[in-house]
Amino acid sequence: MKSTIVTGPGSTEVIDITRPQCGPDDVLVRMRACGICGSDAFYITIGGIPPRQGHTPLGHEPAGEVVEVGAAVTGVDVGDHVVINPMAAPSGIIGNGGATGALADYLLIENAQRGKSLEVIPKHIPWEVAALNEPMAVARHGVNRCRPRPEHQVVVFGAGPIGLGATLAFKALGVRHVVVVDIVASRLAKALQIGADAVIDSSEEDVVARLIELHGEGEAMWPGKAGTDIYLDAAGAGAVVTTALAAAKAGAILGVVGVHKEPVPVDFAGIMSNEITIVGSMGYPEEIFQVTEDLVENWEKYALIVSHTIPFDKVHDALELADTPGGAGKVVVTFD
Repeated sequence: MKSTIVTGPGSTEVIDITRPQCGPDDVLVRMRACGICGSDAFYITIGGIPPRQGHTPLGHEPAGEVVEVGAAVTGVDVGDHVVINPMAAPSGIIGNGGATGALADYLLIENAQRGKSLEVIPKHIPWEVAALNEPMAVARHGVNRCRPRPEHQVVVFGAGPIGLGATLAFKALGVRHVVVVDIVASRLAKALQIGADAVIDSSEEDVVARLIELHGEGEAMWPGKAGTDIYLDAAGAGAVVTTALAAAKAGAILGVVGVHKEPVPVDFAGIMSNEITIVGSMGYPEEIFQVTEDLVENWEKYALIVSHTIPFDKVHDALELADTPGGAGKVVVTFD
């Protein structure tokens, strides 16, 4: 079988490896789709991550078809379509420094347990949509960290895959009004398609003024604050933090799920006087299969997040496209 690995700084190869043997507690999955994450480009740039520096198997957004089931495994059958929890692998996180990666023909799920390491999904769900399960869990955890309530008014900064996933998560949780902010018109159009109540083009509009129009004026130490309850940064840009804190009313929440590559100065006087809560978000401690039900129920909306599907024999093109700023939304590698 073939597997995609990082062989050194800036270098990847598709190599031949031995197809794994399925033990009594394991499940062998034939890969059918795997999303490309921004972290994949980071791993390639630095030449891999520990514990396998320079030899990191890639791919941690998998969906596939079960081809072998160990004798001790229950609730899973050959032919089942499954989504996978890369963080549950005993040999290390799949595609994140562990022994295996999902940008490969097959993936062995060791100590397989339904609801912990994998979950069965209906067969009508397109593979490229199923592969969104992992990044949508990241988005759902970011939303959960903000503790949204139905009466809340929310703004999501960034209409990339995580921002769109967060928008769907807020709507699934019954939040009354969700605004999405971005600078790319096509992304904003997609946000409206999946259910955002309004969008703001921050390259052309005053975000704070527009939020006040949409959400009313909020109570605060100083006037000119928006009535928005939750600000979610899914963009990882310093300007987002500055804008959110400039708009935030007393008691507002700023959630950060976007990756910031540079330090961001903040107005602590405003944070203190308005008692603003800032929460970070990383991974998905409990959300990996919580999100699956909504993904299945609303798969047509989630399908809009996928911008490109590229066959595995062109995996290098997929990795390059995903790492091109503004080049794509969500790139998913598919397998015949």
